[in-house]
Amino acid sequence: MTGGGAQDFTEPEQRKLTRLCMQTAQLLMQHGAESALVENVTVRMGEALGLEKIQLGITANALSLTTLTDEHCITTVRRNIDGGINMHVVTEVQRLMLRAERREITLGQVERQLNEIKPLHYNKWLLCVMIGLSCASFARLMGADWTSCAVAGVASALSMLVRLTLSIWHFNPMLNFTITAFVATSLAGLSVPLAIGEQPRMAMAASVLLLIPGYPLINAVSDMLKGYANTGLSRWIVALLLVLAASVGIFMALSLWKIKLWI
Repeated sequence: MTGGGAQDFTEPEQRKLTRLCMQTAQLLMQHGAESALVENVTVRMGEALGLEKIQLGITANALSLTTLTDEHCITTVRRNIDGGINMHVVTEVQRLMLRAERREITLGQVERQLNEIKPLHYNKWLLCVMIGLSCASFARLMGADWTSCAVAGVASALSMLVRLTLSIWHFNPMLNFTITAFVATSLAGLSVPLAIGEQPRMAMAASVLLLIPGYPLINAVSDMLKGYANTGLSRWIVALLLVLAASVGIFMALSLWKIKLWI
């Protein structure tokens, strides 16, 4: 395969390699990779394919990439459309880059395998059950009794089903979080008037933990610490807006059902 240092390419060949590098960056950025990882993997992929130099510019919603070989530059710009966090895509792209560096695959195979990388989605029913068990476990860690843990588990599992359904229908993420938080708080809040469990407040708190945008917050801090302030700040703002949307849903449920208990 092409690799092992910079080589001379015709313009059509360089354009093809540029598109492959951009596709690599897009897959990583769209599915939740931090900016430093996106740049590192993209540059290494280009060098493995024989390009002399690769420059990648990353912003919140766009990518610009320039390749250089034999003193000839080609620049391309692509819009970054969020595809949802999916570590399967990120790891598969990294594995492909490593195989290209070791010259285990040809250029044609790199192109074909990049096109074949698709997000891995778990069965939604399994996902809802695991989310329910996770939130119930959090309730238990906070000291809730077993009945309150069960309430938290059922409320979070059903609200996760709502969240997944709204995602399939392409609802705005902010609206999705608001509705999901409202459903989770409403279901867990039923334990107050029905006197189910000894710690209904903990059940209500644990039932909305599935809405904490932990990964975007981690990426935001990582980006800012590694010098990608623009993408870090944008990710931070999006994460804060998601938290605000969830808070609105919780407040709406508490106000509508006149639930006074809360942590």
